[in-house]
Amino acid sequence: MKRIFVSFLILFSFVYVDAQTKKIAFEQYKLDNGLNVILHKDNSTPIVAVSVLYHVGSKNEDPERTGFAHFFEHLMFEGSPNIRRGEYFKIIEGAGGQLNANTSFDRTFYYQVLPSNQLELGLYMESERMLHLKIDSIGVETQRKVVKEERKQSLDNRPYGTVGEKIFSNAYKVHPYRWVPIGSAQYIDQATLDEFIAFYKMYYVPQNATLSIAGDIDIAQTKELVKKYFGEIPKGAFEIVRPKEIEPAKTAEVRDIVYDNVQLPLVVQGYHIPAQGTPDYYALNLLTQLLSGGESARFQKEIKDKQQKALAVISMPFALEDPGLFIVYGLANMGVKPEDLESSFEAEIEKVKNELISEIEFQKLRNQIEGQFVARNSTVRGIAESLANYFVYFGDANLINTELQRYMKATKEDIKRVANKYLTKENRVVLYYLPKSAEKK
Repeated sequence: MKRIFVSFLILFSFVYVDAQTKKIAFEQYKLDNGLNVILHKDNSTPIVAVSVLYHVGSKNEDPERTGFAHFFEHLMFEGSPNIRRGEYFKIIEGAGGQLNANTSFDRTFYYQVLPSNQLELGLYMESERMLHLKIDSIGVETQRKVVKEERKQSLDNRPYGTVGEKIFSNAYKVHPYRWVPIGSAQYIDQATLDEFIAFYKMYYVPQNATLSIAGDIDIAQTKELVKKYFGEIPKGAFEIVRPKEIEPAKTAEVRDIVYDNVQLPLVVQGYHIPAQGTPDYYALNLLTQLLSGGESARFQKEIKDKQQKALAVISMPFALEDPGLFIVYGLANMGVKPEDLESSFEAEIEKVKNELISEIEFQKLRNQIEGQFVARNSTVRGIAESLANYFVYFGDANLINTELQRYMKATKEDIKRVANKYLTKENRVVLYYLPKSAEKK
């Protein structure tokens, strides 16, 4: 169960590998109940990843009941009539496997990595919670406590912990991205058992799920097992509710100050950008590599090392199904004013707006992107997740083999253009996190 804002560094840390790409073969089909199935065979290692992606995240929630998708991330491990409460992890780990789940604005993803001779066990376990998850007062009350404690530890009681929540609530006023996946403890407390059951029946159904299996499998045998465990699960009875809100274009900068139990100022900027998969999104990925993709990137070399204004400076395009945010944040060095750190951000961004980057720098960015792309699909778990993501978000699982071409189409001129188009004052939110001692009484 992953944290929201702390995971930024993990999600956008780049691994440098020899980018020898090879085609990832897969087979895709759909069961009569609407379940999407994707199979990838790789017999090089006797392991298999079994994953289920439900196309439900925090953006599908009622504004008065935020946190439901994250709540179900936990509740889905409560068991079923055939799996005793508290046994889910024990069963998989006892079979030599690993498992976990994560929730985002757009989806909830469950995975198990098992010895390949335990494939049937993995399919059985996933089918049990899709068919008849145990939703009762005991499990609900247990998980209420768990998710509220998680919120306290990861947001409320952690220095800078509410950054993600604050930046999105300031950046979005109409779209449901205005709340983060961990949601509100207040709404989780207020929700009834019947409301949780209704949410489950709406979203955790075959036609809203993608079963992706990758690893040491026999395709024909796996198809038979999928049919055995998932074929008789009934299709959901309700039409899936998707958000239709469109966030209006920003016309003026939004600024806010948060006084927190911190020692050093944190400066955060959030710029509105297009959804993932759009042409400009790929150019923005190259831009973030230019600014903060490694120790030789511009932010690090100039602001952190040369000017010594920051302990860390990061930029990232936050990949979302609907238009998202390009986030820049920096933790100020001792004695550095947030205004001075922000001015250094802007000076580096202005350089990109005014000058084309060099050919050498551009090729380095392309190599970094290629390395990241290959590393993401270097494990059976990564392949299973990528196949599911590409199908759900783009309708094309084969992008696992071709999306890199979209990155490679972005030019030096595109990087300069998107910096000028999106990284503007009127298109952004700016937050300062300051020590409580700086607050005027």
